[in-house]
Amino acid sequence: MAALERRTIGELNCHVITAEHPECLVVLCHGFGAAGNDLVQIGAYLLESNPEFVDRVTIAFPEAPLSLAELGMPDGRAWWPLDMMRLNRVVESGNFRDLRAESPELLPSSRDKVGQVITELQSELKLDMSQTIVGGFSQGSMLVTDLTLHADPKPAGLVVWSGTLLNEAVWRPLAASLSGLPIVQSHGTTDEILPFEAAESLKEMFKEAGAQTRFLKFSGGHTIPPEAIQATSELIQPLLKQV
Repeated sequence: MAALERRTIGELNCHVITAEHPECLVVLCHGFGAAGNDLVQIGAYLLESNPEFVDRVTIAFPEAPLSLAELGMPDGRAWWPLDMMRLNRVVESGNFRDLRAESPELLPSSRDKVGQVITELQSELKLDMSQTIVGGFSQGSMLVTDLTLHADPKPAGLVVWSGTLLNEAVWRPLAASLSGLPIVQSHGTTDEILPFEAAESLKEMFKEAGAQTRFLKFSGGHTIPPEAIQATSELIQPLLKQV
């Protein structure tokens, strides 16, 4: 694996796997409650399973700004706070919430912080948005979806692992800007945190916008299956120079 380092970029601590001759930047944002390095193993797997990526793809993993240590998760981070007692009741009862009407107060702030990470890395690596893919898991996937909807120009691709439709009043008017954008979206049919039905609503929004969405439905819960990682590899591949 290429060199892994932890550094501050903009306002966020980040883990970065740096390529020697970067042709593509991939930025992956972790989910609620995870440690900042939670997706590093996914990045390592992407490189190990695609040797042609090793010297050519830089992968960055921003750490969310909020610490959840006071909630008993010493290493846990969040992009915006959740009502944990309410969430636990929802999970226990099986009465899942539809989040489409929710507009987290800290979403714009977190979006700007990740945007700054992307801008600084692009400048450093001499890359631009046409050579950048953004992705995330769960809360992190909602964040990068919001970032992509607001971005101009758009990134080269979007990866949504176990995400959902959020902030619909803002997202839906912006969705037309996703026309033609390659998107990988995966979701488990037995997801105990974010219901599959809500993920289908997000998929339909992408479809109506004209995005090139590859939707991976899998039998499983709130996780990232191997086929979603493989699809992400296939999203990266066209950005590399043909040799």
